[in-house]
Amino acid sequence: MSRAQELRDNLARVLQRIDEARSAAERADPVSLIVVTKRFPVSDITILRELGVTDIGENKEQELRAKAAEWDGEAHPRVHFIGQLQSNKAAAVARAADVVHSLDRSKLVRALARVDRVDPLEVLVQVCLDAEPGRGGVAPAGLDDLVDEVAAEPALRLRGLMAVAPLGGDPEVAFARLADLHAGVLERHTEATWLSAGMSGDLEAAVRHGATHLRVGTAILGSRPSLG
Repeated sequence: MSRAQELRDNLARVLQRIDEARSAAERADPVSLIVVTKRFPVSDITILRELGVTDIGENKEQELRAKAAEWDGEAHPRVHFIGQLQSNKAAAVARAADVVHSLDRSKLVRALARVDRVDPLEVLVQVCLDAEPGRGGVAPAGLDDLVDEVAAEPALRLRGLMAVAPLGGDPEVAFARLADLHAGVLERHTEATWLSAGMSGDLEAAVRHGATHLRVGTAILGSRPSLG
């Protein structure tokens, strides 16, 4: 089987899962798919684009910049940066990505806002749903202050919230908590309508709890190539 056919089949299965999850949740609103292309080549991204994929996700600044250099001047999907972000890499990410999902501290607000762009950078505030933080995210107790800080920054455009379900935890519980936090944010910031949650193994639970954007990699592209 060719790589193009493999990706076509996998993408079709994921889109069917999303449609079935929306139907089960009685949702009429659309759910956007972000295909996570971490460690996969630009040739795969080219195939995905030909298959109608409009959004991809990357989580390493160096890899993102390398891929952006390959497609410089060419049409490419909308790029979402979804990995943990270091403040010293923020400027490079802000130049190469269209959306940043992982803003989780004040230092990043300042670092991202300093970058000169034609339009404000679209950002989501990442919330930590783990009892012991390790994969990034602001603690729920600090969420309101950080969201207010982002919303007040003219160089940034607040889009909503992002979260990752805790490893080994119940995604239903995690995404229900996220939905509650999102509802609170929306009361004060009606523009923050995006909810980025759900991956290959838990996208149905995310859709049930209002996710507007899903970040799916393995179910479409297969097992991630090793670093070595």
